[in-house]
Amino acid sequence: MSEETPRRPAAFRIEPTKTAAPPPAEPVRTPRAIADLQRVTIEPDEALEAEAADALDAPPASARRRGGFSFGKLFLGALGAIVSLAFGLALDAFIRDLFTRADWLGWLALGLSAAALLGLFGVATREVSGLLRLNTVEKERRDGLQAYRTDDERQARDVVARLVSILSSRPETAAGRTRLKDTADDIIDGRDLIGLAERELLLPLDAKARALVLASSKRVSVVTAVSPRAIVDLAFVLFETVRVIRMVSELYGARPGTIGLIRLTRDVLAHLAVTGSIAVGDSLVQQVVGHGLAARLSAKLGEGVVNGLLTARVGLAAMDLCRPLPFLAVQRPRIGDFLRDLTQSSGESSR
Repeated sequence: MSEETPRRPAAFRIEPTKTAAPPPAEPVRTPRAIADLQRVTIEPDEALEAEAADALDAPPASARRRGGFSFGKLFLGALGAIVSLAFGLALDAFIRDLFTRADWLGWLALGLSAAALLGLFGVATREVSGLLRLNTVEKERRDGLQAYRTDDERQARDVVARLVSILSSRPETAAGRTRLKDTADDIIDGRDLIGLAERELLLPLDAKARALVLASSKRVSVVTAVSPRAIVDLAFVLFETVRVIRMVSELYGARPGTIGLIRLTRDVLAHLAVTGSIAVGDSLVQQVVGHGLAARLSAKLGEGVVNGLLTARVGLAAMDLCRPLPFLAVQRPRIGDFLRDLTQSSGESSR
């Protein structure tokens, strides 16, 4: 048996293991300056402007419910009684002291006190009358809505009779009152009678109220556009807000006193805060409507139009609260109508 030939040593080359190559790094973007910022423009968008205007069209305002017991009313009533007693005792001591110095001084102080008391009685009577008129208008609005919904002819006749009494002092309603009087013996459904009274009596007043609100909005828009100070804008907006509320209330027969005007203004602002119209004015309207108008007019005029729209929203809320009937057969004004008028007037003033 032969032996196997031994294998001679040999050299072998071992190839290195291939590993996956890392992905190429993304090229780093070197910072660069943008030199043409002034060419960036904001194009007006009619659809977005219509959306912003619709956002301002909040539901009709309604008066807050009042009455009932509250600890706040108890506190204010007791505090008022204490202050009245203290003032009366101080006045009595003052008049007695003047009588001890000289009789004519005592009688003079007594006469002046009587005149002041008479004036206070007159002011109190005026304020109470204004509050009663506001309550009458509010009750008429509730009863009119109820008669319209139930289609009750008898209740509608009572509502129309009270409406004629409320608006009897307005010359714009003379022709409508005459036409309603001619239908006294006709057989009309309650809903149709309320609609007829609204068109004949309130439609002329609605047109005048819309003109008042539009004029106030234009004044706010112009003053905001030309005023160099924000404090002047704020003061004028507050002045026009109170002014338009008073004018609209007097137009519809409410004529509130000072206390009634404060209550009415509080209700209007509370409605705007609840419906979010003020917040809309700070965000959506200024960013959309204001910028779109700025592209066509100017930034300052666009800001003026926005403030004019908010003033118009206050006027519409005042119409909702002071109108003896809610908007039933007559279409309620919309913010979009005021937007068109304000943009036209701002465009004419800018040329």
